[in-house]
Amino acid sequence: MAAVRALVASRLLAASAFAPLHACTPRAPLHSSAPRPGARVALVLSGCGVYDGTELHEASAVLVHLSRGGAEVQIFAPDIPQMHVVDHTKGQPSESETRNVLTESARIARGKITDLARLSAANHDAAIFPGGFGAAKNFLCCIAPVLAARVLRGVEVTVGHEQEEGGKWPYAGTAEAIKALGAKHCAKGVTEAHVDQKNKVVTTPAFMCETELHHIHDGIGAMVKKVLELCGK
Repeated sequence: MAAVRALVASRLLAASAFAPLHACTPRAPLHSSAPRPGARVALVLSGCGVYDGTELHEASAVLVHLSRGGAEVQIFAPDIPQMHVVDHTKGQPSESETRNVLTESARIARGKITDLARLSAANHDAAIFPGGFGAAKNFLCCIAPVLAARVLRGVEVTVGHEQEEGGKWPYAGTAEAIKALGAKHCAKGVTEAHVDQKNKVVTTPAFMCETELHHIHDGIGAMVKKVLELCGK
């Protein structure tokens, strides 16, 4: 189960507190001949591996599209123990192991990572949360778009379609959980992203859909594009 969520500017959240932070201070106007600065984006990870951390393909796709869009990226993760460790060859918890979310996330970040407690909205234009069960297990007990539904009353998000359609959307029931939290679920295809203009939240289904990897990559690309547009980049 995975989906990707992004929050922009005045709705940037710190996952350690899950409370809105103030908007970024506007930058000084640039001379027309100066290069336009890229968006400053915080990528928030929840470990390394879909069953107990961040979904690696989603995180990688986000980084690729942010790089292509000229964004300045800083990667964060909470310095806390994982809820548990899952043996990914079996899909079962490994009772004898313990791991740290920050340490495991550093694998994806190639060591360049910062404790989530140090994230400040003043230093970033947007925050992106890739999916993976770690978002549910190590954050607020819910997948990435549901985090927004729990924090922002009436927010609009997508986890894809609302019917399983023969197994293509195996987590379609998540849409009802989103509605139960008072949020609005907007059905979208896997290559699409939904933008909540009011709350500045962008979501895409990603691995909520059983499909080819390139379709998921394209959907994440659509999400990143919308995020950068909201940032004015």
